[in-house]
Amino acid sequence: MSNAQSQHGGLQLTLSIWHPDCWTLEVTDKTAAGLLAHGVYNTQNGSVKGLFTAYADSISDVEALIDATRDSSLTDSVLELRERHGATGTGSSPGNTTRELFVEYNPDNTISDSLLSRGFIHNDPVRVRHGREHWPVFFPDSRDEAESLLDEIREEQSADIEVTRITSAGGGNPKQLRRMDRLSDSQREAFELARQEDYYAWPRGISTRELASKLGVSKTTLLEHLRKAEAKLLDPDQ
Repeated sequence: MSNAQSQHGGLQLTLSIWHPDCWTLEVTDKTAAGLLAHGVYNTQNGSVKGLFTAYADSISDVEALIDATRDSSLTDSVLELRERHGATGTGSSPGNTTRELFVEYNPDNTISDSLLSRGFIHNDPVRVRHGREHWPVFFPDSRDEAESLLDEIREEQSADIEVTRITSAGGGNPKQLRRMDRLSDSQREAFELARQEDYYAWPRGISTRELASKLGVSKTTLLEHLRKAEAKLLDPDQ
């Protein structure tokens, strides 16, 4: 056991990943919708079936993603579930519209085995949006060891992997991080830009009008995104 592991109990990382021949990256790059990947199940014919939540701000965007998934040469079948799996109400949805899907595909075109075989343990749903997979993982060793193994995966899979968050396993607030998954893409983008620009500092580092201009939306739209994001993040009952 390394010193980092004994002192911190491992690492929590979020990995932003692109790799070739992946249907989830293909369809989220083509459409305005995103996916949450919940679990994968083996089939008798050697393929796998994954349970996914398709989400977006509109029904048409979700349906466009479902159509793109059906049309993809990298998928074998798509089963649309009529009732959401484990639904707890609209407040927990990552977008205004969601749909549950079972998708059958070839496991050779995934990166999960490469991560798992090197000790990166997937510990929350994978978010896929804008042609990137965002993996929350636990790693039981040091930062140097994690980076070395990620280099191996980059070379083996011809993958682009960025570490977007890294903390000791005992750090951070898991409940707060889970709340972030409840935001739509537009709400998350607005909220993260507001934090980066010190919108919530006192005094504010940027005006509402300036922030809206940076985001490329109207002031009214910005305020709507921020209010919805704040309501989801601050809800004490979630």
